[in-house]
Amino acid sequence: MKLHPTVEAVTRRIVERSAPGRGAYLARIDAAARQPRGADRMGCANVAHAFAGVPGDDRFRIVAEKAPNIGIVTAYNDMLSAHSPLQHYPDLIKSEARLHGATAQVAGGVPAMCDGVTQGTAGMELSLFSRDVIAMSTAVALSHDVFDAALMLGVCDKIVPGLLIGALQFGHLPTVFVPAGPMTSGLSNNEKSKVREQAAQGLVGREALLEAEIKAYHGEGTCTFYGTANSNQMLLEAMGLHVPGTAFVNPGQALRAELTREAARTVLGITHARRFAPIGRVVDERCIVNAMVALLATGGSTNHLIHWVAVARAAGILIDWNDFSELSDVVPLLTRVYPNGSADVNQFQAAGGPGFVIRELLDAGLMHEDVLTVRPGGLREYTRIPEAGADGQALQWRDIGASGDDSVVRPASQPFSATGGLRLLQGRLGRSVIKVSAVPEDRHVIEAPARVFDSQDELHAAFKAGELDRDLVCVVRWQGPRANGMPELHKLTPPLAVLQGRGFKVALVTDGRMSGASGKVPAAIHVSPEALAGGPLAKVQNGDLIRLDAVAGTLDVLVDETTWAARALAQMPAELQASNALGCGRELFTGMRRHALTAEEGACTWL
Repeated sequence: MKLHPTVEAVTRRIVERSAPGRGAYLARIDAAARQPRGADRMGCANVAHAFAGVPGDDRFRIVAEKAPNIGIVTAYNDMLSAHSPLQHYPDLIKSEARLHGATAQVAGGVPAMCDGVTQGTAGMELSLFSRDVIAMSTAVALSHDVFDAALMLGVCDKIVPGLLIGALQFGHLPTVFVPAGPMTSGLSNNEKSKVREQAAQGLVGREALLEAEIKAYHGEGTCTFYGTANSNQMLLEAMGLHVPGTAFVNPGQALRAELTREAARTVLGITHARRFAPIGRVVDERCIVNAMVALLATGGSTNHLIHWVAVARAAGILIDWNDFSELSDVVPLLTRVYPNGSADVNQFQAAGGPGFVIRELLDAGLMHEDVLTVRPGGLREYTRIPEAGADGQALQWRDIGASGDDSVVRPASQPFSATGGLRLLQGRLGRSVIKVSAVPEDRHVIEAPARVFDSQDELHAAFKAGELDRDLVCVVRWQGPRANGMPELHKLTPPLAVLQGRGFKVALVTDGRMSGASGKVPAAIHVSPEALAGGPLAKVQNGDLIRLDAVAGTLDVLVDETTWAARALAQMPAELQASNALGCGRELFTGMRRHALTAEEGACTWL
């Protein structure tokens, strides 16, 4: 199938824009690839230290036989349900490596926080920057420089982008990502949201709310809605960095263990065959565009308009929100998975999952097929689904066929929408994005007076006091990367949904994040430049008429030009600024807040 002209044009523009940075990056990783193996060029004391802790037979393989040595970077902890299954993965990988004449070592661990635990708390203000801490931790792990390949064990929100950014600093190494899969379905996402809205109105108490939450989040695996964690897995499939079809197999299944072993076989397959597929070459401009298209086609997390900008930069590639917007105009929406529908990711997997979506996009000319992947068969391998063979162990892949449920996934010829689920908004209030795939069409344009809040706690207090029962645009500022680390503001979803349910025209405008759980309330998020950096949100006053137009792609304040130009920028309240910098470890992130780039530049802290 011929590539769609818009996909081709956007890719060409990215290639041209990125040429200097990409060229320098490739020169750097090619120079690293030409060096002798670490164990061969290091001093004897260095080598002895590197392998002192491994069994004698493995030490002999590495040093004397020059066997491939896999570096494992793991995000295991048992605070995250999605990461607790990773505990025993290194043992599986090591045993599989030995079967193939190779070795493996846990090179290091990376921190991994749960946004579900920290929502609405001080800890959430560390969340975005934890991505860069994870990237640096990955670099520290691999800096021992005695590895011929790498496996990245991680799943959730900031963890996968951080691992990917870190791995790209060692772009000469073949690298495969290893997930753990989603938890089995519990209380439906719709029922969970209903109880949350009832709690926001005081109709049910803490006991009923806690019971519902525990029924929804009840076991090992990722949360079952299509948020940032599960969007991560979709994007890695589209980039060819997984074992094909591995994203949404539940933890504890025999198939999951075999897929983990297959990850070791896959990365060793590259080294044994000397197939040229290091991660820095796999992640090129076409690969990044494929990830962007997959995100749009599935109505994925808006967090990736930040994270994948940063990932691209780590590979010397420059993308921006205009690229996402132009692709969104031609990429159809092929899935309805909560919050863009009622299905969860287990139902998505059963209906065809990532493989169905990738096949449809390839056949429609909306993805690049001529890309490197970690598998020799290329991206077409990712259009099939894995299953255990007749012996219960040997893997095989089968064609997916038609959609198993066309209320969940549809072919490109019959999409839920002709365009993707994301829009770029720009105007006098700056540049912003909105996720419209879950927003009712009659809410795509909101024009109403502003009510300005300096924190999400202020909005909650006003809601509880009954002050928001009217048409309004809630402006929540001082929530950007430099102000307080750009926390997710999901605690705002229930009260705003209640107001919308009462028939009011309601919207949110913020320089903060809402991410993958952005729902049915129109929300202009990631407003850049942020208020603390002198962005226009710092000029907005209560009563200003604001127009959010997701159809025209505008975000404007309807104040006459003279008045607007003369209006001074508000300053972040001193007490708020002080409280954002203290407690829960936030003191240690002062430098990151100070140096963070804008959301559209990936909120990077290392550039």
